[in-house]
Order: sequence, then C-alpha cells, then structure tokens
Amino acid sequence: MRWIDTLDSAAAEKLPEAVHRYFRQGSAGGVSVGEATAAWSAYRFRPHVLNDVSSIDISTTVLGTPVDAPILVAPSTMQRMADPDGEVAMARGVSAAKSVLGVSSNAGTTFADFASTGVPWWLQLYVLRNREITRRMLDAAVAAGARAIVLTVDTPVVGRKEDEGESVWDLVQPGQLLANLPDGDWTDDDLGKADDLNPDVIGWLRERTGLPVVVKGVLRGDDAKRCADAGAAGIIVSNHGGRQLDGSIPTAQALPEVAEAVAGSNVEVYVDGGIRRGEHILAALALGARAVFVGRPALWALTVGSSEGVTRLLTDLGEELDHALRLVGVSRPSSLTPDLITTRSTIGAQ
Repeated sequence: MRWIDTLDSAAAEKLPEAVHRYFRQGSAGGVSVGEATAAWSAYRFRPHVLNDVSSIDISTTVLGTPVDAPILVAPSTMQRMADPDGEVAMARGVSAAKSVLGVSSNAGTTFADFASTGVPWWLQLYVLRNREITRRMLDAAVAAGARAIVLTVDTPVVGRKEDEGESVWDLVQPGQLLANLPDGDWTDDDLGKADDLNPDVIGWLRERTGLPVVVKGVLRGDDAKRCADAGAAGIIVSNHGGRQLDGSIPTAQALPEVAEAVAGSNVEVYVDGGIRRGEHILAALALGARAVFVGRPALWALTVGSSEGVTRLLTDLGEELDHALRLVGVSRPSSLTPDLITTRSTIGAQ
C-alpha cells in the first residue's frame, strides 16, 4: 500500500475522534466530499509515444515564485491539534519541499512565527463583517511577508455540519486558533463572514496590500471571468473540500470550464479537492491548472510525521507526477494539453 494511502487511518489513531472527524468531514450529507477523489479517477489518458522523456522537469512558478513541483499546500485551520507546533511545523515541511504554503486566517500561529522559517506563503482571507479587523489582519500579513492574498468567496455562511458526539470546538484550547486576530473587544457579529461582497473587493484587496489576489471557491466559467475582469491574478477551482454547499460540482469537473474562461489572460488557475495521486495532478495540469493544492493529505502527514511527513507527502506526489509524465509522453507540465484527457463515460466512443 502507498504510504499516502495509510495517512488518514494513521492520523485517526493519533487524533481525538472529534478532531479527526472535523478534518475529514464534509457538509450536510457528505455528497461532495465523498465524490471528490472519484471524479479525478474518472479521467482517462491518451498518451503520446515515441517522445523523448529521458529528462523530466516538474518545476514551475506560481505568481512568480519558483517551486520544485506544481503541488502546493492548501490553507487549513486547527493545525496545532495535528502537531503542537502547528503552522510552524507545516511551514518547515513545505519549505524543505520548496513549495508554497497557504495559511488560514484562523491560524493558531502568528504570521511572524511561521514566516521566520522562510517558507513562501499566501494568506487565505475571509473578509469579515467588521472590515477594520480585515484591514488590520491584511496589514500584519503584508508586514510578515505574505506573497499573495487568497480571497475565499464561497463562504457567506458556514456550511452545515451534521455532527454526532463530541464537538471539536469543545477541545479547542487558548492559543490554538485566531493567533492573528488583532487586539480588540470583538463580538461574534464582528467576526462573522461578510455576505455583501461583489467583485470590487478584489481591487480593494490589491490596493490595500499591493499583493496579487487569488480568488478561491470558483466553480463556474462566468464567475472566473468576472474575477479576472476585476483584477484577480489567480483562480482556485474549489468547493471548499466539500464543506460548503453539499452537492456542489466536483472540482475535477469544474476545472475545464474555468480554465477555458480565462484562457489567453495572465490569470493563473489552480485546483484543489480530492487530489491524492500523481495521475490526478497530471489530469489537473492537462486540463489547465498551473498547480494543485492538497489539503487533508497535508493535515494527515503533519499529524503522522510532523514537518518530515509534510515534506515526504509533497516529494512522493512529485515523484508520482514525474513517473506519470514519462508514461504520458510529455517532459514538462507546460507541454500538457487537454487532448491527453478523456472521460470514462466516453471510452466506448474512442
């Protein structure tokens, strides 16, 4: 069995049940979270032959930052429940793999502490009802060296979870969350997600920070085009790991439409959700993604192996991608094209 495939169950043995459930659960009936990986596995390849694949280069850049492989770590919260060092341990693992780290605005570690590892990082941001909190958090992120703002747009309200048993919120200790919340006597209403956003927020974030803005949570081509027209530097095709609207389309199915909508622009497209294999990454890149994000697997790896586990996860996936590129007859990700991909439902017509 692949080491990656053992991580979920190994993490379950180390984590409190409520924490493990929180990490892996989806919203409502769990439809979207349950079909995410299968949607990637439904793709089939049409490989080239007699192409020179003696030298493979999987390195690329994301918003100008060099990475050893097009495999990035998605922002996630409660990392200090997975490892006592939380985001610092995650950052060390990502840095050793020469990748980029997405950091949750709910992180339990200060920007300055994990930034001291030298990892390139992007701040995932929820714009809050109280814009002053958002402004101050943005300023702190810029001061600590964030390289991009990842605007999450699929969470005007938090998706309904159908929990049974002990809640993860009963286990949260002081210092495990919201380490970057600015000082103030904030109310629950202040901390609520803004539900009045429109594309103008993209320009506001660019002006406030001077950083590129990547919009996360896009599943439609027309929305991607609106974001691009408003100044987005990147789009993350995401359904929030199946944690928001249950029944949302799998990202594997949404990616081609989004990529086509912004083709020919300078907007970089990324995708997350259910990616577990090098072949999944190969499909994503061929369908128009510049890089992929992994979320839950990074949490499992952090839980099981701390920083070294995160590095191994990214390295193993990179090696699988290298292997898949050789077999599909392409020497670098930039040479991948959609014609290399078909779907299982159309195999009989080929």
